[in-house]
Amino acid sequence: MPFPRRALSSQALAALATAGLAQLLGSRDVVAGAVRPALGAWLERLTEMTRALRGRQLGEREFQGLLDDLCGRVDLVDLYAAVDLDALAARTSLPATGARSVDVDLAALVGAPRLGFGARVFGCRRGRAIVPHGHEDLCTAFIVLAGRWRGRHYDRAETHADHYVIRPTIDRAFGPGDHSSVSDHRDNVHWFQAETDGAFVFNVHVACPGRSGGARVYLDPDGERLAGGAIRAPKLSRAACVAKYGG
Repeated sequence: MPFPRRALSSQALAALATAGLAQLLGSRDVVAGAVRPALGAWLERLTEMTRALRGRQLGEREFQGLLDDLCGRVDLVDLYAAVDLDALAARTSLPATGARSVDVDLAALVGAPRLGFGARVFGCRRGRAIVPHGHEDLCTAFIVLAGRWRGRHYDRAETHADHYVIRPTIDRAFGPGDHSSVSDHRDNVHWFQAETDGAFVFNVHVACPGRSGGARVYLDPDGERLAGGAIRAPKLSRAACVAKYGG
Protein backbone atom coordinates (compact mmCIF):
# COMPACT_ATOMS: atom_id res chain seq x y z
CA MET A 1 0.00 0.00 0.00
CA PRO A 2 1.82 3.18 -1.13
CA PHE A 3 1.89 6.30 1.01
CA PRO A 4 2.70 9.84 -0.13
CA ARG A 5 5.52 11.38 1.87
CA ARG A 6 4.26 14.36 3.88
CA ALA A 7 7.43 16.23 4.66
CA LEU A 8 7.52 18.92 7.33
CA SER A 9 8.94 22.31 6.43
CA SER A 10 12.04 23.63 8.19
CA GLN A 11 9.81 26.14 9.95
CA ALA A 12 7.61 23.36 11.29
CA LEU A 13 10.62 21.40 12.50
CA ALA A 14 11.91 24.48 14.30
CA ALA A 15 8.56 24.90 16.00
CA LEU A 16 8.59 21.27 17.06
CA ALA A 17 12.01 21.63 18.60
CA THR A 18 11.35 24.82 20.52
CA ALA A 19 7.67 25.52 21.10
CA GLY A 20 6.10 22.20 22.11
CA LEU A 21 3.78 22.36 19.06
CA ALA A 22 1.02 24.26 20.89
CA GLN A 23 0.70 27.00 18.27
CA LEU A 24 1.46 24.69 15.36
CA LEU A 25 -1.26 22.26 16.39
CA GLY A 26 -3.75 25.09 16.69
CA SER A 27 -2.94 26.23 13.18
CA ARG A 28 -3.58 22.72 11.84
CA ASP A 29 -6.88 22.39 13.75
CA VAL A 30 -5.82 18.98 15.07
CA VAL A 31 -8.13 17.59 17.74
CA ALA A 32 -6.68 15.14 20.25
CA GLY A 33 -8.77 12.00 20.56
CA ALA A 34 -9.33 11.45 16.84
CA VAL A 35 -7.04 10.15 14.13
CA ARG A 36 -6.58 12.33 11.07
CA PRO A 37 -6.80 10.41 7.76
CA ALA A 38 -3.07 10.36 6.97
CA LEU A 39 -2.16 8.99 10.38
CA GLY A 40 -5.00 6.49 10.19
CA ALA A 41 -3.56 5.17 6.92
CA TRP A 42 -0.09 5.07 8.52
CA LEU A 43 -1.37 3.03 11.47
CA GLU A 44 -3.26 0.72 9.14
CA ARG A 45 -0.11 0.07 7.11
CA LEU A 46 1.89 -0.71 10.26
CA THR A 47 -0.89 -3.05 11.40
CA GLU A 48 -0.78 -4.86 8.03
CA MET A 49 3.01 -5.20 8.26
CA THR A 50 2.78 -6.56 11.79
CA ARG A 51 0.19 -9.11 10.72
CA ALA A 52 2.42 -10.19 7.83
CA LEU A 53 5.43 -10.54 10.17
CA ARG A 54 3.48 -12.68 12.60
CA GLY A 55 2.06 -14.76 9.75
CA ARG A 56 5.61 -15.16 8.38
CA GLN A 57 4.79 -13.52 5.06
CA LEU A 58 7.50 -10.99 6.02
CA GLY A 59 10.91 -11.86 7.41
CA GLU A 60 12.36 -9.84 10.27
CA ARG A 61 15.00 -8.13 8.13
CA GLU A 62 12.40 -7.12 5.55
CA PHE A 63 10.04 -5.94 8.27
CA GLN A 64 12.73 -3.72 9.78
CA GLY A 65 13.47 -2.15 6.40
CA LEU A 66 9.78 -1.43 5.83
CA LEU A 67 9.48 -0.08 9.38
CA ASP A 68 12.36 2.35 8.76
CA ASP A 69 10.68 3.55 5.58
CA LEU A 70 7.30 3.89 7.26
CA CYS A 71 8.73 5.90 10.17
CA GLY A 72 10.08 8.37 7.63
CA ARG A 73 6.57 8.86 6.22
CA VAL A 74 4.64 9.66 9.38
CA ASP A 75 2.93 13.03 9.71
CA LEU A 76 4.69 14.19 12.86
CA VAL A 77 2.17 16.87 13.76
CA ASP A 78 -0.68 14.36 13.61
CA LEU A 79 1.29 11.80 15.65
CA TYR A 80 2.08 14.42 18.29
CA ALA A 81 -1.63 15.24 18.54
CA ALA A 82 -2.71 11.59 18.57
CA VAL A 83 -0.59 10.83 21.64
CA ASP A 84 -1.70 14.21 23.11
CA LEU A 85 1.89 14.97 24.02
CA ASP A 86 1.23 18.40 25.51
CA ALA A 87 -1.21 16.87 28.02
CA LEU A 88 1.02 13.86 28.61
CA ALA A 89 4.03 16.07 29.31
CA ALA A 90 1.99 18.26 31.67
CA ARG A 91 0.89 15.34 33.83
CA THR A 92 4.07 13.23 33.69
CA SER A 93 7.01 14.02 35.94
CA LEU A 94 10.32 13.23 34.30
CA PRO A 95 12.76 11.38 36.57
CA ALA A 96 15.99 12.74 38.00
CA THR A 97 17.85 9.94 36.22
CA GLY A 98 16.93 7.79 33.26
CA ALA A 99 13.68 8.04 31.31
CA ARG A 100 9.96 7.86 32.00
CA SER A 101 7.89 5.60 29.74
CA VAL A 102 4.12 5.87 29.32
CA ASP A 103 2.02 3.40 27.33
CA VAL A 104 -0.35 5.04 24.84
CA ASP A 105 -3.58 3.43 23.61
CA LEU A 106 -3.79 4.53 19.98
CA ALA A 107 -6.46 1.90 19.32
CA ALA A 108 -8.83 3.88 21.57
CA LEU A 109 -8.73 6.90 19.26
CA VAL A 110 -11.65 7.53 16.95
CA GLY A 111 -10.86 6.18 13.49
CA ALA A 112 -7.88 4.06 14.52
CA PRO A 113 -7.58 0.50 13.20
CA ARG A 114 -7.32 -2.54 15.45
CA LEU A 115 -3.60 -2.51 16.20
CA GLY A 116 -1.21 -5.44 16.41
CA PHE A 117 1.71 -3.63 18.04
CA GLY A 118 2.55 -1.83 21.27
CA ALA A 119 3.12 1.91 21.55
CA ARG A 120 4.59 4.13 24.23
CA VAL A 121 6.23 7.50 24.74
CA PHE A 122 9.59 7.99 26.48
CA GLY A 123 10.58 11.32 28.02
CA CYS A 124 13.80 12.66 29.52
CA ARG A 125 15.13 15.80 31.10
CA ARG A 126 18.19 17.41 29.58
CA GLY A 127 21.29 15.31 30.23
CA ARG A 128 19.29 12.19 31.11
CA ALA A 129 19.13 9.10 28.96
CA ILE A 130 17.26 6.11 27.67
CA VAL A 131 20.14 3.95 28.84
CA PRO A 132 22.07 1.55 26.58
CA HIS A 133 20.28 -1.74 26.10
CA GLY A 134 19.63 -4.43 23.55
CA HIS A 135 16.54 -6.46 22.77
CA GLU A 136 15.88 -10.11 22.18
CA ASP A 137 13.18 -11.31 19.78
CA LEU A 138 11.78 -7.82 19.23
CA CYS A 139 11.46 -5.27 16.43
CA THR A 140 11.13 -1.74 17.74
CA ALA A 141 11.48 1.81 16.43
CA PHE A 142 11.83 5.32 17.85
CA ILE A 143 10.50 8.52 16.28
CA VAL A 144 11.57 11.77 17.94
CA LEU A 145 8.54 13.88 18.86
CA ALA A 146 10.24 16.80 20.60
CA GLY A 147 13.65 17.97 21.71
CA ARG A 148 17.13 17.04 20.58
CA TRP A 149 18.88 13.78 21.33
CA ARG A 150 22.23 12.10 20.77
CA GLY A 151 21.40 8.63 19.48
CA ARG A 152 23.79 5.70 19.34
CA HIS A 153 23.29 2.21 17.95
CA TYR A 154 25.43 -0.90 17.88
CA ASP A 155 25.21 -4.20 16.05
CA ARG A 156 25.24 -7.26 18.29
CA ALA A 157 28.00 -9.47 16.89
CA GLU A 158 28.08 -12.11 19.64
CA THR A 159 25.87 -13.09 22.58
CA HIS A 160 27.38 -14.52 25.75
CA ALA A 161 26.07 -15.28 29.22
CA ASP A 162 27.54 -12.15 30.79
CA HIS A 163 28.22 -9.85 27.83
CA TYR A 164 27.56 -8.95 24.22
CA VAL A 165 30.21 -8.19 21.63
CA ILE A 166 28.94 -5.07 19.84
CA ARG A 167 30.10 -2.81 17.02
CA PRO A 168 29.13 0.89 16.73
CA THR A 169 26.87 1.68 13.75
CA ILE A 170 25.18 5.04 14.48
CA ASP A 171 26.26 8.06 16.52
CA ARG A 172 24.51 11.29 15.55
CA ALA A 173 22.10 14.03 16.52
CA PHE A 174 18.38 13.25 16.36
CA GLY A 175 15.70 15.95 16.15
CA PRO A 176 11.94 15.96 15.62
CA GLY A 177 10.95 13.51 12.91
CA ASP A 178 14.23 11.58 13.00
CA HIS A 179 13.91 7.86 13.64
CA SER A 180 15.77 4.58 14.00
CA SER A 181 14.91 0.92 14.48
CA VAL A 182 16.14 -2.21 16.21
CA SER A 183 15.91 -5.92 15.45
CA ASP A 184 17.94 -9.03 16.22
CA HIS A 185 19.58 -8.55 12.82
CA ARG A 186 20.60 -4.87 12.73
CA ASP A 187 21.37 -2.01 15.14
CA ASN A 188 20.29 -4.20 18.05
CA VAL A 189 21.62 -2.04 20.90
CA HIS A 190 20.54 1.58 21.28
CA TRP A 191 21.16 4.50 23.66
CA PHE A 192 19.59 7.96 23.54
CA GLN A 193 20.73 10.97 25.58
CA ALA A 194 18.51 14.05 25.78
CA GLU A 195 20.29 17.29 24.89
CA THR A 196 17.29 19.52 25.70
CA ASP A 197 14.64 19.57 28.39
CA GLY A 198 11.27 18.03 27.58
CA ALA A 199 12.70 15.58 25.06
CA PHE A 200 10.23 12.89 23.96
CA VAL A 201 10.27 9.94 21.57
CA PHE A 202 7.43 7.76 20.28
CA ASN A 203 8.10 4.02 20.31
CA VAL A 204 6.44 1.11 18.56
CA HIS A 205 7.36 -2.50 19.37
CA VAL A 206 6.47 -5.84 17.84
CA ALA A 207 7.41 -9.25 19.23
CA CYS A 208 8.98 -11.60 16.69
CA PRO A 209 6.78 -14.55 15.71
CA GLY A 210 7.10 -17.79 17.62
CA ARG A 211 9.30 -16.32 20.35
CA SER A 212 8.67 -14.61 23.68
CA GLY A 213 9.84 -11.20 22.51
CA GLY A 214 10.61 -8.02 24.35
CA ALA A 215 13.40 -8.86 26.76
CA ARG A 216 15.66 -5.91 27.49
CA VAL A 217 19.36 -6.54 28.05
CA TYR A 218 21.13 -3.63 29.75
CA LEU A 219 24.73 -3.20 28.69
CA ASP A 220 27.87 -1.20 29.38
CA PRO A 221 29.23 0.03 26.03
CA ASP A 222 32.29 1.42 27.83
CA GLY A 223 33.78 -2.06 27.88
CA GLU A 224 36.97 -3.64 26.62
CA ARG A 225 37.90 -2.53 23.11
CA LEU A 226 38.51 -5.43 20.76
CA ALA A 227 39.95 -5.79 17.27
CA GLY A 228 38.13 -4.12 14.41
CA GLY A 229 36.33 -1.57 16.58
CA ALA A 230 34.27 -4.14 18.49
CA ILE A 231 33.47 -3.72 22.18
CA ARG A 232 33.04 -6.34 24.88
CA ALA A 233 29.95 -4.88 26.59
CA PRO A 234 29.19 -6.45 29.99
CA LYS A 235 25.55 -7.07 30.90
CA LEU A 236 24.27 -4.87 33.73
CA SER A 237 21.25 -4.77 35.96
CA ARG A 238 18.78 -2.03 35.13
CA ALA A 239 19.66 -0.19 38.33
CA ALA A 240 23.39 -0.30 37.60
CA CYS A 241 22.87 0.86 34.01
CA VAL A 242 20.67 3.79 35.05
CA ALA A 243 23.16 4.72 37.79
CA LYS A 244 26.02 4.87 35.26
CA TYR A 245 24.29 6.20 32.15
CA GLY A 246 20.95 7.69 33.23
CA GLY A 247 22.42 11.16 33.85
